[in-house]
Amino acid sequence: MASKKSKKENEGEVIDEKMTSNPNEDINDQIEELEEEQQDAEAGCDDTVEGKIEELGLKVSELNDKYLRLSAEYDNYRKRTLKERMELIKSAGEGTLKALLPVVDDFDRALVHLNEASDLKAVKEGIDLIYIKFQEFLKRNGLVEIDAKNKDFDTDLHEAVTKIPAPSDDMKGKVVDCIEKGYMLNEKIIRFAKVVVGE
Repeated sequence: MASKKSKKENEGEVIDEKMTSNPNEDINDQIEELEEEQQDAEAGCDDTVEGKIEELGLKVSELNDKYLRLSAEYDNYRKRTLKERMELIKSAGEGTLKALLPVVDDFDRALVHLNEASDLKAVKEGIDLIYIKFQEFLKRNGLVEIDAKNKDFDTDLHEAVTKIPAPSDDMKGKVVDCIEKGYMLNEKIIRFAKVVVGE
């Protein structure tokens, strides 16, 4: 009986302690614990944000470095190609002019013999040969004469200097005479043929 009584007394003391302890203190303790957890979480979050900022800063500096290197590389490439282009322009006509020198030599020889020649027919044949040689040189280099006389007038090939009455009905709208020959270089017109058109 005594043991039952003491057990009841013990239970009563525990109940008394619970009733006498302040419930606000428990809530305050819990609030403090929550605040500490929140501060720990925020500190961890700050560390994460700072880590991300550092990582992004490194990426930005890396990309900036790549950009500067690429920009310098492009600038060097541009200068190099510009220099090569200038050199190419300076020496572009070298091959053509070198191939033209034999024709010039022929003209020089013809001029020397022109004053001494008594046979006009031989001089004419010599000049014709030089002219033929020169025409072949032009064709080898892609220069072609535009055929104009007695052809239909074409504004893509011909430049009309004047119009005259057509000598016949079939010559209306056609080239009656060619005043200055036109030329094409590799299928590109470099000089229009100056022509007289019949109307």
